[in-house]
Amino acid sequence: MPTLDDATWCQLFLDARTHHGWLEQPVTDAVLRRLYEVVRMGPTAMNSQPVRLVFVKSREGKERLRSALMRGNVDQTMSAPVTAILAYDAEFHVKMGTLAPHLAEPVKELAAMDPEARRRMALQSATLQGAYIIIVARGLGLDCGPMGGFDAGQVDAEFFPDGKWRSFLLVNLGYGDPVKLRPRAPRLDFDEACRIG
Repeated sequence: MPTLDDATWCQLFLDARTHHGWLEQPVTDAVLRRLYEVVRMGPTAMNSQPVRLVFVKSREGKERLRSALMRGNVDQTMSAPVTAILAYDAEFHVKMGTLAPHLAEPVKELAAMDPEARRRMALQSATLQGAYIIIVARGLGLDCGPMGGFDAGQVDAEFFPDGKWRSFLLVNLGYGDPVKLRPRAPRLDFDEACRIG
């Protein structure tokens, strides 16, 4: 496979930034549909695809989120064109017969698995899908503002009262205002973070 060109690396990682301020430019439903169409193709454990998304665009929806946000995340969320609630499906195993028909025995084992072990499996793959969401959104020309600073229990009570979906991350999506960017924070060098054995 050919490697990506420098412009693509810059768009996805090298020049991409976490945004906290947004231009008043809407994100279309077609872009959100395309985002999911691409994200769903990324690998997950046993093709489990446990991530579930709610794209909050309306003023009413944003108000439902407001009280669950840490104070420092309120303004950036209220002004973002879209806030994606990323959740995992605690009952993801129910769809495994469709998603992994070639794995009949492991799927039976999943159904009998300890619920906490199954929850950890769902969260791990959904978190991986969360990273795909950021990368694909950037590939579609969007900017992202991922946030862990919120009360997940409150979000779940408001948006997922049946308890089947459980939130783990919020990602603001839109077209970032470069004027509102902070200086880029440092990153660790290879020798600080890596070993070759």
